[in-house]
Amino acid sequence: MPALLKALRPHQWIKNIVVLAALVFAFGDKTQILGAEQVIANLLALVCFCAISSSIYILNDIKDVELDRLHPTKRYRPIAAGQVAVSTARAVSITLTFASLSAAWFLSPGFFVVIFSYYLMQLGYTFGLKRIAFVDVVIIAFGFVLRALGGGLAIDVRISPWLLLCTLLLALFLGLCKRRHEKVVLSDLKDTARPSLGQYSESTLDTGILLIAGATVMAYILYTISPDTSAKFGDRRLLTTTPLVAIGLFRYYRLVYRHQQGGRPEKVLLTDLPLILTILSYGIITLSLFFV
Repeated sequence: MPALLKALRPHQWIKNIVVLAALVFAFGDKTQILGAEQVIANLLALVCFCAISSSIYILNDIKDVELDRLHPTKRYRPIAAGQVAVSTARAVSITLTFASLSAAWFLSPGFFVVIFSYYLMQLGYTFGLKRIAFVDVVIIAFGFVLRALGGGLAIDVRISPWLLLCTLLLALFLGLCKRRHEKVVLSDLKDTARPSLGQYSESTLDTGILLIAGATVMAYILYTISPDTSAKFGDRRLLTTTPLVAIGLFRYYRLVYRHQQGGRPEKVLLTDLPLILTILSYGIITLSLFFV
């Protein structure tokens, strides 16, 4: 059971926290009235995404089991290490997929369409698209957009297109940073580390990271000052949180380039104290602006 639980990669469930974005920003929306049912529905949507993402992780590990055994760290994954039988892993993946999609349908037809689209997209990624440079990163980024969109549909809350754009750009930034880290640290392994890694160049990744970081800050500014956002929250005070967004991006950028981190974004976000404090400060200030 411990090995099977590890195969679900619960440490990566933090990525699904994006599902709660619609709920958080809806609290500050003067036109929205949230009840306990919507909070529960949003949490159930979060659970559905955790289940469907774990089913994909298992499926990916089954497909790449031989390749993972040649990788310096992936060879310790439960399936690659032989701690979990392939037949058992396959059964768990199918069960999680069925349970997640069934729960999604009863939660909301719109949410079902989003999470099913996410599942199909991840299948495409697992069975070939991850071998194409930049396409692999874009698919991962769109996965975060679908999470945010799904969270809104689960509770019938409209999400600003600007906020979805911010989600897409931030995910692209993290994805490109991860590829840059792998390019530098795992360059000797070539295609053994990641099929698309040989198609990337450090200079292209460096340029892309800088451009996306700037675009992320700009998109966030446009979100905070857009007429739709001002109408929802009553004013443009959300603009005051922009420096924290920039600080967070710059801190992550420094960790990637000065400390050779970024290979596991979820680990960095949970272990780097300055980044944790920046995120907490953003959350506290944003919520205080919503309720003041």
